[in-house]
Amino acid sequence: MAGRMSRSLNLFSHGFLLVWTAMVVLPLLWAVLSSVKSDAEILSSPWSLPGVPHWENFGRAWSTGHIGDFFVNTVIVLAGGVLLTMLLGSMAAYVLARYRFPGNRIVYYVFVAGLTLPVFLALVPLYRIVGNLGQLPGIGPYLGLNSYLGLILVYVAYSLPFTVFFLHSFFRTLPNEVAEAALLDGASHGELFLRVMLPMARPGLLSIGIFNVIGQWNQYLLPLVLMQRQSGTDTDHSVLAQGLLNLAVSQGYKSDWSGLFAGMTLAMLPMLVVYVLFHRQVQAGLTAGTLK
Repeated sequence: MAGRMSRSLNLFSHGFLLVWTAMVVLPLLWAVLSSVKSDAEILSSPWSLPGVPHWENFGRAWSTGHIGDFFVNTVIVLAGGVLLTMLLGSMAAYVLARYRFPGNRIVYYVFVAGLTLPVFLALVPLYRIVGNLGQLPGIGPYLGLNSYLGLILVYVAYSLPFTVFFLHSFFRTLPNEVAEAALLDGASHGELFLRVMLPMARPGLLSIGIFNVIGQWNQYLLPLVLMQRQSGTDTDHSVLAQGLLNLAVSQGYKSDWSGLFAGMTLAMLPMLVVYVLFHRQVQAGLTAGTLK
């Protein structure tokens, strides 16, 4: 009886995974195949293979659809946001995990509480705060609305709670003996963190780093609210999520469906490549804290 129930559960779980895989993979394949079709093929035979691949669709989406400009803006914001998030998050998580001081748990639970705040509730206050930063003399244009640095700082604040929560548990699993030996050898607390603890926490850092890359790359609401072009200025720092929306509207009116699918594929491929290259490291980082 127990063996039959176990086989039934295995059959159900495998069937569920197959259905879930099909729900995720088939739309991706359909979008990629549609990106190299002509408009006539997309409308007449959406599920068939392309007769002749139309690679020029990508060039049209990159230049005419301005996906290239939005792509560069996204890379700039992503590089600053992820680097600053990892730097501040790792330092905060290390101190909270390895040192005891008054208020330690309060600070930690403040970070944890940040996980419970829906981003929708913060949109209006964030818009007002970033707008007020833009009024500061001298540095206002670099911190206000439609600025790289303003969006980077918001991304950091948005990503820090989960980064600290994840790395806090990971740093607590690292052996105390190694830290004590380094301090006995004359290492300062800064050297202990940079030269001993960070290399030991590499699996966890890589895992949370990839989560932050994917999360900030796919962010839509925050840049939609904070990266609107201001009146009287010609500078547009819109990121890829906004660019795809603009492309969908413009290409829809032009009936350039192939260009739209090409732009979607250009936006998806970097994250797919990142996950394919680093999925083993992500899995190792997620399980390392529980195995030590």
